[in-house]
Amino acid sequence: MGLQMPYFTNNGEKMPRKKTIKPVSGKLSFKDKLKMINKLAGGDVAHDLTEENPTDVYDWIPTSSTWLDSIVCRGKKAGIPVGRITELAGLSGTGKSYMAAQISGNAQKKGYNVYYFDSESAISSEFLEKCGCVLEESEDYGDFVYIQAQNVEFVLETIETILASGEENNLFVWDSLALTPAIADLESDFNPQSTMAVKPRILSKGLAKLLQPISNSNSALLVLNQLKDNITRSPAEAMTTPYFTPGGKALIYSYSLRIWLTGRKAKASFVTDDKGYRIGSEVKCKLEKSRFGTHGRMCNFKILWGDEVGIQDEESWFDAIAPSEYISNSGAWFNLKKDGYEKKFQKSKFADMAREDAEFRKVILDIIDEEVIMKFDKRLGEASQYYEDNEA
Repeated sequence: MGLQMPYFTNNGEKMPRKKTIKPVSGKLSFKDKLKMINKLAGGDVAHDLTEENPTDVYDWIPTSSTWLDSIVCRGKKAGIPVGRITELAGLSGTGKSYMAAQISGNAQKKGYNVYYFDSESAISSEFLEKCGCVLEESEDYGDFVYIQAQNVEFVLETIETILASGEENNLFVWDSLALTPAIADLESDFNPQSTMAVKPRILSKGLAKLLQPISNSNSALLVLNQLKDNITRSPAEAMTTPYFTPGGKALIYSYSLRIWLTGRKAKASFVTDDKGYRIGSEVKCKLEKSRFGTHGRMCNFKILWGDEVGIQDEESWFDAIAPSEYISNSGAWFNLKKDGYEKKFQKSKFADMAREDAEFRKVILDIIDEEVIMKFDKRLGEASQYYEDNEA
């Protein structure tokens, strides 16, 4: 007798049994099992993992920091994972929006449509274009759609609607979650007690609903958030967990990657020009959570917000390769020697050489691959060098 679905009742009345695939010799074949489950779900939910795993990350969006891209995923150069939700959180002035705008421009270059939800009303066209975003329609780039984030429910429903339309290859940027109110917040008074925990419950449910649609549509969600001081009576907790992010603890489980930005030094870390004017920040970046085998890894880079904007990639490369056996120094001079190639340089000239000398640049990038990606993957060297802020 063929395998049958169980009875369904409606107001006590028996519903007709649904016909299903008849098994051969009392047992369903593997393909018939997949077909039966997919038919029941009304979509492709059951898979043969020997052919394709729908949860694998097949593409990454560069962050514009080679060092950061090299520590996100074990064994490869990566970036922001497509098909997943990523949190980018930081202290005030660490360059979250600058970094998000650069990631958006990089996504457009790869053909992804960018939907930028802005709740801070601080994004200008000039700023976006400086960061590499293409605002006009172009066949060579993905579209850029700017959206004012009215409330949390609006952002979540808009993303859900876009994904339900069948639109694929999208990057959704939410800038920022912390400053986007819920509808209840807008309709109530200024007493925070009146809407306590409303926003976290909405966010927890909303992001849980979006996880599979984002994955199935080859899209990514980048959530910007704030780091706030953890005010607690426990000195031990204050030392181990100095910061927290708004939105509730349940959100942590929706994120595949959490990137936290803080000042590189204990005091304010600024980049200054020749006259002492502040034109950027020195940022320490930590992977607060990673489902790609790199939890806790750190790097650092500079983000400019003056006439030039965005991550200054080459300036961080020296610190990335500093532990390498290919680098030696004598006084103010350093010597790079690898596979027959040799070059002397001063640290102050390193970034310019990496930008202008193609051969020097290639050798440096090869060393970054070896020191930052390969050695960590094979667990070579001291583990502390991968989790500490290496400042040469």
